[in-house]
Amino acid sequence: MTLLAEVVRSGYVEGTHHGSVVALRADGSVALAVGDLERPVFPRSSNKPLQAVAMLDAGWEPLSDEQLALATASHNGEPGHLEVVLEMLAELGPQALQCPIQPPLSEAAWLAILRDGGEATTLTMNCSGKHAAMLRTCVANGWNTASYLATEHPVQRACLEGIQRLAGEPVRHVATDGCGAPQHALTLPGLARAFASLATGQDNERRTAHAMTARPWYVGGTGRDVTRLMEAVPGLVAKDGAEGVYAAALPDGSSVALKIDDGAGRARTPVLIAALRALGVEAPLFDELAETPVLGGGRRVGEVRVVGALRSARPPS
Repeated sequence: MTLLAEVVRSGYVEGTHHGSVVALRADGSVALAVGDLERPVFPRSSNKPLQAVAMLDAGWEPLSDEQLALATASHNGEPGHLEVVLEMLAELGPQALQCPIQPPLSEAAWLAILRDGGEATTLTMNCSGKHAAMLRTCVANGWNTASYLATEHPVQRACLEGIQRLAGEPVRHVATDGCGAPQHALTLPGLARAFASLATGQDNERRTAHAMTARPWYVGGTGRDVTRLMEAVPGLVAKDGAEGVYAAALPDGSSVALKIDDGAGRARTPVLIAALRALGVEAPLFDELAETPVLGGGRRVGEVRVVGALRSARPPS
């Protein structure tokens, strides 16, 4: 296990986060490598942009950049997100979704639903955009929509093949994701290469990257760091994933992938910022996101901060 970050409260180290991170330059050479890079990980929602490319390749035709961005999203469940997912479902209706019933990720959106007497649904679940895109891909091909989550279903086979093509390596394991869809394990270099392919590719890779960078609010939502990062760094394609995963790439093909072993979301953004800085990327927002605040009594009393080689990672002179 390799130490990536520490949790400091009032000057005292109260916890640590271990994991792995890789940053690849545009030519594919390694700019930063920390931890075990050969161990496959489940990228979780960081796989969504790769699945979106695969669905475009399989014949899905989104009607807007917003729809395509929602296919890559772990959205907040804000009204604008839900409206676009409903557009995607068209004649199918939200009852076709087979993701779990979950409240929106946005507390404000959830409180608004409760004030109006509403409840959590499959639509408000953060992966509903991906599921709607899977259903639309089925409709485009005349495939069965009732079994779209089965590993052997054509839409899931297309996603598997697309992920392998973009990553340049075989998927190491297939499991069931939190949303009920198949989840595909890659090494971190494979995930980084896949995002590089997304950022520099032609056709459906370029189309997906453009939708994400042009409509970053639809990929996350209000206040989300994934949205703010894509707004702050021109051309950056980024996607957060559950259990401490992040992946990102720049238009020149340089890329980053990381995994926090204990699944802590609070450590992944500082590690991502350090890795981007190792690639020579800088933005005013980075100083804010380089540490995750630790609160006590409603005020900042500490932070989660990177350690070791990540702390010294800075743009090359």
